Amino acid sequence: MSREKVFVPLNIAVLTVSDTRNRDTDTSGQALQELAESAGHKVLDRAIVKDDIYQIRALVSNWIAGDDIQVVLITGGTGFAGRDSTVEAVTPLFDKTVVGFGELFRQVSYREIGSSTIQSRATAGLANRTLMFCLPGSTGACKTAWTIIQEQLDSRHGPCNFVGQL
Repeated sequence: MSREKVFVPLNIAVLTVSDTRNRDTDTSGQALQELAESAGHKVLDRAIVKDDIYQIRALVSNWIAGDDIQVVLITGGTGFAGRDSTVEAVTPLFDKTVVGFGELFRQVSYREIGSSTIQSRATAGLANRTLMFCLPGSTGACKTAWTIIQEQLDSRHGPCNFVGQL
């Protein structure tokens, strides 16, 4: 007798890291929220913080310390500009790094933007049973990343996904 896998909606927080965006101009955060909700997940929180290591780390630490957020999607601050500090803010929090995410993101992104993808420091990790993805700030890059992330947040996806780890 085969068992049909059941979709398990996850609780997600979306963080936009930007010195210039606000709720009205945050197209990347809005896109991530819409993509997550259209996939059946619940976006429990959405925030915008300045590109500052300690502001980013404080908010993300609060989310991962609690029991309600299972996935954090962060957009912005992953490039090489002087103020880009998302990766430095969150990687010390990782219990495990999802190395394959950044590798696959850059591979997929290469088809869209060519060699400029090498400047992306997109990364992911697991901290206190909370999965975090750090994505570039462009809306297009967030949509590209979602094509990878979506399957890994779907409990029906095989041969494996992250839902059982959260």
